[in-house]
Amino acid sequence: MKTKYFKILSASIVVMLIAFTSCVKDLNTVPIDPKVITSANVYTDANAYYGVLAKCYAGLALSGQQGAAGDPDIFGIDEGFSQYLRQYFNAQELTTDEAVIAWNDGTLRNYHEQNWTPAGEFIGAMYNRLYYQISLCNEFIREASDSKIDARGITGADKVAVQTYRSEARFLRALSYWHAIDLFGNVPFVDENSTVGSTPPQQISRANLFTYIESELKAIDATLLAPKSVYGRADQAAAWMLLGKLYLNAEVYTGTARYTDCITYMKKVIAANKYTLTTNYANVFKADNNTSNEIIFPINFDGVHSLTWGGTTYFIHAAVGGSMNASDFGITGAWGGLRVTSAFVDKFSDITGATDKRAMFYTSGQNKVISDVFSFTDGYAIKKWTNMTSTGVAGSDQTFCDTDFPVFRLADAYLMYVESVVRGGAGGTTTDALTYFNKVRERAYGDTSGDYATYGDITLQVLLDENAREFYWECHRRTDLIRFKSFSKSTYLWPWKGAVAAGKSLDDYHMDLFPIPSTDINANQNLTQNTGY
Repeated sequence: MKTKYFKILSASIVVMLIAFTSCVKDLNTVPIDPKVITSANVYTDANAYYGVLAKCYAGLALSGQQGAAGDPDIFGIDEGFSQYLRQYFNAQELTTDEAVIAWNDGTLRNYHEQNWTPAGEFIGAMYNRLYYQISLCNEFIREASDSKIDARGITGADKVAVQTYRSEARFLRALSYWHAIDLFGNVPFVDENSTVGSTPPQQISRANLFTYIESELKAIDATLLAPKSVYGRADQAAAWMLLGKLYLNAEVYTGTARYTDCITYMKKVIAANKYTLTTNYANVFKADNNTSNEIIFPINFDGVHSLTWGGTTYFIHAAVGGSMNASDFGITGAWGGLRVTSAFVDKFSDITGATDKRAMFYTSGQNKVISDVFSFTDGYAIKKWTNMTSTGVAGSDQTFCDTDFPVFRLADAYLMYVESVVRGGAGGTTTDALTYFNKVRERAYGDTSGDYATYGDITLQVLLDENAREFYWECHRRTDLIRFKSFSKSTYLWPWKGAVAAGKSLDDYHMDLFPIPSTDINANQNLTQNTGY
């Protein structure tokens, strides 16, 4: 077992749900009656706080209160679809050249066709999942204030531990707010000082939310664990990476470039000297990737003790179909869903993987050109994610997968540094930028054959394409395309963009933001819909 997840007292502004279960290994345990559970008898000591914090982490990995299905955290959508990472993957990947899906559930197809509306249940589920997660963190932060810690008689090392847990919850909240600012722009704002169930929250501007996230991450830096202290927990390096992501996209979010700040924090990650590129790229995406020295912050999964139809279980099962053998991926069932477009395939000069090892295409029985989005054999399949270990053994369960999801990893820090230098940020050097770029390429090629000769060879287009090859199906692509002005109103086309086989440029940049769901617009008079919806 790699991880252990817990269930706790939680409050959600979105769904107004209160639920509690004890610290258990078996996710099928019957919940304790919430009527007799209060904060006074939950937050009794530092160990109890640790158990509660685990629910905040588990909110990124699980979908409900009793394993894979049966007691969901949010409503209005099938629980299997509702899991945080599965929703985030769909929003970040199905909307781009990197993924299509052969399923026609509800409004799912609207993602790839880029014709979503405020009524779409998948957009609504992503939004609700964000605010459920934010509310979990708010509740924990509220109960972990210094005044409440003192009132409960928690002192000394235990008090310091709880203060660290509080900082971790603030990081997790900042992560979800980063997703919110990136996906939805101007959004409702709630924090630990907000009263659950009172006046509907006010909308905060994208620029002001940017400032809030930045200030939160800077405020917690000194109280987080040192880099690489405990696998799976948010530490200083995770906060530096999130700050870097914020700064890298600052021009999109606020209109003001912050590439110099991105360089500053990527230098901190690299200078920590705790992370190295995993020699074999493929091993970063296998069932024992918790042993990878490249991963800075993961979402942890365990096929026996954290059951979900989302996360990497979704990535792996949905990518297998056609003539593919499910057992080759450590699973018992093929869902026949996810493939890639020919535009992404063309990012590789050699799709066999003989040169660039990141080219993990399955082509047997598959057509490169997608004539029918809903036919799995139209579009090359992908072999990147697997429930097999690096030693060739299947994960602990062949239905639910062990493979962790790397939210941040060292290759990302390298390429963020490079991009920030190329875009004119100060504090970095062109020599280091070329070195870091070539480190990523050398791992991909297995030698120096993929190296770029000079820094001047690294153009923005080269960087965008390298990001695609390095991070496909890791929930980067939509954000990257928007930052490079290649997403909505753009001459860059891919198959079925805009619901046209050859792809078409959309008329307006408004599609770079998703709409606030109509359910929330109707329920909260303080909200203004995003332009164009």
